[in-house]
Amino acid sequence: MTFLLNGDIRMFQEITYYLILGIPFIVYLGIVTMLMFGITALIAFLKRKGRMKLSISWHYRLASLSLMLAVIHGFLGILAYM
Repeated sequence: MTFLLNGDIRMFQEITYYLILGIPFIVYLGIVTMLMFGITALIAFLKRKGRMKLSISWHYRLASLSLMLAVIHGFLGILAYM
């Protein structure tokens, strides 16, 4: 990718592999993303069963947030190996 300089790629690698309690940041981001997708699915399931009183707009908001986190997670993962 010619639009990214070597220093920019190194910056993304540093962010991706920044250690928090000995585990890289990208692992935590993946776990949070999976939890968000799970909560989004749970809201839809419980709403369909009639056990949850949240509006459906919360489902859409969480789905959007989950997709944004997934894109960031994938972006960092791909750029870490360039």
